Amino acid sequence: MTAPVFRFAPSPNGELHLGHALSALTNQKMAATIGGRLLLRIEDIDVTRCTPEFEAAILNDLAWLGMAWEGPVRRQSEHFGEYEAALERLKQDELVYPAFMSRGEIRGAIMEHEASGKSWPRDPDGAPVYPGTDKQMSKRERQRRIDSGAPFAWRLDTAEALARLPGELNWREWTDGAMTVTADIAANAQQWGDVIIARREIPTSYHLSVVIDDALQGVSHVVRGLDLYFATSVQRLLQQVLGLPQPSYFHHRLVLGPDGRKLSKSQRDTGLAALREAGETPDTVKAMLGL
Repeated sequence: MTAPVFRFAPSPNGELHLGHALSALTNQKMAATIGGRLLLRIEDIDVTRCTPEFEAAILNDLAWLGMAWEGPVRRQSEHFGEYEAALERLKQDELVYPAFMSRGEIRGAIMEHEASGKSWPRDPDGAPVYPGTDKQMSKRERQRRIDSGAPFAWRLDTAEALARLPGELNWREWTDGAMTVTADIAANAQQWGDVIIARREIPTSYHLSVVIDDALQGVSHVVRGLDLYFATSVQRLLQQVLGLPQPSYFHHRLVLGPDGRKLSKSQRDTGLAALREAGETPDTVKAMLGL
C-alpha cells in the first residue's frame, strides 16, 4: 500500500515566521499520525523576489525546529517546462485567454460601473473580480497584440471550465487535526472570476504550479493555513480540467499578530530567526503555537 504523502511548501521571498512554523509542524505531526511521508517544496516561481539566501534561511529554520523531510527538495524554478506543458493543454482546450487590461484599465472600468450605483463583485480575498472584457476579442486581434509585445496574462475562463464538468465540484476536507472526520466541501470557483493562470514572461502562477506539483509529487494530503481555504475551489477546478488526482485537504488555524491580522514576513518580531536570536528554543516556539 502506498504511504500518504504530505508537503510543506514555503516561498523563499522572506524569513519564516510563527505561522510558517505552525504549518510545517502540523504537516509533520499529521504525517507521523498516519505513517505518511513528508516532502519539502520551495515555491520560487517569483524569480524577482525569491533568493538563494532566503532559501538557505528557510532550511536552517526548519532544521532548528527539528523538521525532517524526504529528499530531494523540489524547486519550482527548475520545472517551468512542466507548467508550460499544462498551460499549452489549457490553451488547446480553449480554457484560457490572453487578458490585456492593465491594472489602471481594470480600476477605471470598475469605478465607472460603481459610479452608476451598482456594486462590483469581489473575490474571497476582497479584490475586484476581473471584468473579462478580453474574452470577446477576436483571435486575430489577440494574436496581433501578442505579436506587438503588449503585456498580458493568461486567465482561466472559469465559466467555460465549470460548464465542461460532468458533475458538481467539491473537495474533501479533514475537519480535525487527528484526521478522524472528513466533510465534502462545495467548491465555489466562480466567486474568483477569471483568475491568472500564467503570465507572458512566466508560464505559470501559484494556482497552476501548485496543482501540477502536487500531482507529480503524489501528494495525497494538503495541509496549509485557512488563508488558502477558498483558493482550493480554483485548484480543484484546475485538477478536474487537467485530469489530475484530488488530494484531501486540511486547513489549519492562522497565527495572528497583535492587530488581529495574519502574520506577514515583514513582521520581523515573529520571525523564527529573530526568536532564535532572542533566546527562544524549538520547545518554547511550539508552546507559543499551542503545540
